[in-house]
Amino acid sequence: MPLTFPRISAIVITFNESKNIRNCLLALQKVADEIVLVDAMSEDDTVDIAVNMGAKVVQRKWQGYSAAKNYGQEVCANDWILSIDADEILSDELIDSIKNLQPERGTVYTLDRCNYFCGQWIKHCGWYPDWKKRIFNRQEVHWEGDFVHETLRIPSSFAIHKLAGKLHHYSYTSPEDHLQRIEKYSDLSAQDLFARNKRPPQIKTLLSPYFRFWNTFLFKGGFLDGRNGYLISKHDAYLTKRKYEKLAHLYQQKKFEP
Repeated sequence: MPLTFPRISAIVITFNESKNIRNCLLALQKVADEIVLVDAMSEDDTVDIAVNMGAKVVQRKWQGYSAAKNYGQEVCANDWILSIDADEILSDELIDSIKNLQPERGTVYTLDRCNYFCGQWIKHCGWYPDWKKRIFNRQEVHWEGDFVHETLRIPSSFAIHKLAGKLHHYSYTSPEDHLQRIEKYSDLSAQDLFARNKRPPQIKTLLSPYFRFWNTFLFKGGFLDGRNGYLISKHDAYLTKRKYEKLAHLYQQKKFEP
């Protein structure tokens, strides 16, 4: 199998991803000479599947996305990193782009991600375009962010280069799956706001869910995605509502702490 030069290590963050990890790794095997899973103590067959497919697995308790990704970079054998999620699959065109890539220092490479909801590629709702910076040199950049929004810290002088091909993100297989994930994200978002001593005025707390719905459905074109666009817009409003409810609960707890 032809490999890129310099060699690339792929990093995948996992927790109970047995339904996704096989297809993710099958594509990664075509572009990376090393695949590292940073697993947050999965309780399903994720680790067994990955090991049987030749991946290197390191397990550690969950300490956040940035911490997990930075840890993964430390245990990799190569400086050039491809960071990917377990529910993402490289397209054939993107595989070819990465195979032919001659990465240069001072450059970060970004991938064209397509997000799917119940099997439908969502082209509006603010879900597309969704370019993600995923190939970089670990000696030059690292991840930062404590809760939800982990980002790469990239020097301002660096070039950002787009690669041809799609990164297929099969994020939500059902509306129920989306709602379950919303509970998780709203927890993390509330914790993030609380850690930064953010306490929005009551009027914003009350009106933000309504604004979020219409912003997603109307201004971001969610109505063009049909029924799924409506569901995503509705769930966006629910996420905002739950985030502020949970933030209020954290402040209430703090009020009664000794």
